[in-house]
Amino acid sequence: MIDPRVLRDQPDALRDALRRRGESVDLVDELIAADEHRRSSIAAFEHLRSEQKTLGKQVAKAQGEEKQALLTRTKELSAQVKQTDADRDEAGRHFHALMQRVPNFTAPESPEGGEDDFVVLETHGTPRDFAAEGFEPRDHLELGELLGAIDMERGAKVSGSRFYFLTGVGAQLELALTQLAMSKAAEWGFTPVIPPALVKPEAMAGTGFLGQAADDVYRIEKDDLYLVGTSEVPMAAYHSDEILDPAAMPLRYAAFSPCFRREAGSYGKDTRGIFRVHWFDKVEMFVYTSEEESYAEHERILGWEKAWLDALELPYRVIDVATGDLGMSAYRKFDCEAWIPTQGTYREVSSASNCTQFQSRRLDIRLRGEDGTVPAATLNGTLCAMTRTIVALLENGQQADGSVRLPAALHPFLGEVLEPRR
Repeated sequence: MIDPRVLRDQPDALRDALRRRGESVDLVDELIAADEHRRSSIAAFEHLRSEQKTLGKQVAKAQGEEKQALLTRTKELSAQVKQTDADRDEAGRHFHALMQRVPNFTAPESPEGGEDDFVVLETHGTPRDFAAEGFEPRDHLELGELLGAIDMERGAKVSGSRFYFLTGVGAQLELALTQLAMSKAAEWGFTPVIPPALVKPEAMAGTGFLGQAADDVYRIEKDDLYLVGTSEVPMAAYHSDEILDPAAMPLRYAAFSPCFRREAGSYGKDTRGIFRVHWFDKVEMFVYTSEEESYAEHERILGWEKAWLDALELPYRVIDVATGDLGMSAYRKFDCEAWIPTQGTYREVSSASNCTQFQSRRLDIRLRGEDGTVPAATLNGTLCAMTRTIVALLENGQQADGSVRLPAALHPFLGEVLEPRR
């Protein structure tokens, strides 16, 4: 949630922020009208409540007909106070609901536009020239089947489309990546966490996932709980309704959890294999700090993600995500995209987002200060999304015979080469 004072003091800045995201600026006028109505409702209630208190004192002193008239007015006033109290509450709810629709501001450095308007900041590594090596690369699913690592057919039989089984070395590879990622994060000062994958509506709304992303969320109606699409959600809510000690900042957590996404807007997109699925596991970095420190922390998170991809010996690039593709909460976001040989392009495997104070305002997470409290800043970064990382490792490490050479960082877990089943 943005600071409500911005609405009153800088409405044009808010209009510009919405325009940069490709959102309608009409929301600002709705908000201004709702805020004025809310404040006038509060004033009307307080005026009548004050009159009611004064009248109560007068009734105690009055006699005869005067007292009877005052009692009549007291009854009328009581009904008016009750109505204005209800009006005030309704106006407050309406204003709050509108505020929940307002996305975060965007960084001036973020490129303006939609999904395809990103800016490439860095490129690391060189994609292999398979033609020069004398063979046509297989895609990750064909490799996974040769290795006995991926079973899509039984995944669909048991759970439906976009589900899968990781078997044999596929399961071992995910476990190795999990152990390696959590160990790396711990070395960098992150506290390892295994959070719940089911959260209350307040947690989902507080992180901004019941707005633009609501169609991708799984809800268990009977229990009014949501399956998380990322452990960013439980980790953002971890310190909700708390006042944190600024001396303890930054608080860094590395959370491993399953993630569930409907992928509602991706019909017919990436249907083959495990690149875009309804469930996958992920190690997510999450940080609480001050807004002033959040910008440097954002760069540090990106640095850790790059170090991870370097350790996996994957060719990749870093992009500055455009304003229309940031999602509701992010002020600025960097994506790391690994090279996928059979697609002939880079695809997202991780992202790093600075959400500034947006989520903390919604979840009431504050830092103690000399002059009161201020909202904390929150940041998140994917360290390892398992399925996409496995896709990249299989395709980039493949050999002509269908075996897959692994990066040195994974040798202690699985050896140097994954061999096809015979």
